[in-house]
Amino acid sequence: MADTALSKTGTIRVTRAAAGGIGVEPGVMRRDPSDIIKVDDRYYVWYSKGKGSSGYDATIWYASSLDGRHWTEEGQALGRGGPDSWEGASVFTPNILIAEGRYWLFYTGTSKAFVRPFRPDSKIGVAVADSPDGPWQRIRSNPVLSNSDNREEFDSHLVDDACLIVRDGRYWLYYKGRQLGKSPHQTKMGLAIADQPQGPYVKHESNPVIPGNHAVLAWPQEGGVAAMIDRVGPREITNSILFATDGVNFSKTHSVIDGPVAGGAYRPEAFTDSGAGARPVWGVEIRHKKPQLPCIGRFDLEEE
Repeated sequence: MADTALSKTGTIRVTRAAAGGIGVEPGVMRRDPSDIIKVDDRYYVWYSKGKGSSGYDATIWYASSLDGRHWTEEGQALGRGGPDSWEGASVFTPNILIAEGRYWLFYTGTSKAFVRPFRPDSKIGVAVADSPDGPWQRIRSNPVLSNSDNREEFDSHLVDDACLIVRDGRYWLYYKGRQLGKSPHQTKMGLAIADQPQGPYVKHESNPVIPGNHAVLAWPQEGGVAAMIDRVGPREITNSILFATDGVNFSKTHSVIDGPVAGGAYRPEAFTDSGAGARPVWGVEIRHKKPQLPCIGRFDLEEE
């Protein structure tokens, strides 16, 4: 973890509110929201939806909003893949990329039905559309990112949770990986880069670029890349924001008090390749208060 152009500057506090229309609903699970995009005057978010608590038994749905607080669920965006396919059991953990005048929906799939004890075999695929409302067509080269064949690598068991930015004219895909034999609490964060939205995505030689994090939330900032780290990972980086001038060698800049849970943020500079960008100020996250099923709520970020 190298030093960066930013020094440690402060503490981020999180406040929370309801996300009307995609919040608590009896018998309905919504979780793992994507980052948020704005098209004309409307915000869009994608998420996993199902009837049980687990994200490994879901399809991908989406909602839109005029204010980021009151949402309208628009319907299913992507269903499960064909029988016996790599994505035949579940599709979940979506994220979005805008590139080449089109919309690219990244998602995770698994071929194994969710039965406890469960060992997922997830990979990452892409579907493309001319509108955020679809229809979505899976690309032929799916999956675009798979777990490593080398059991000693950090992502030899699974890959999941794509998060996209455009940087230096290329497509940077941050993702989480888990090694065979490791627990979810030993998840780490990797990077793969492509010259085209559809790939091929080549894993970075420095992987894993962050030695922790359960859910990936990254954005362009001040010429570099920042990432918010949750409760998973080495103590020195949990509940923090990290920054890397080169997008690879990250160091801590902020502590985060009670940070978002599997959050997706509104990141207006994520795909502009402007070299600019700032810390997001709001987004959505998982909420789960038993016995209710997981749902989605809003968070706001403020520096103390």
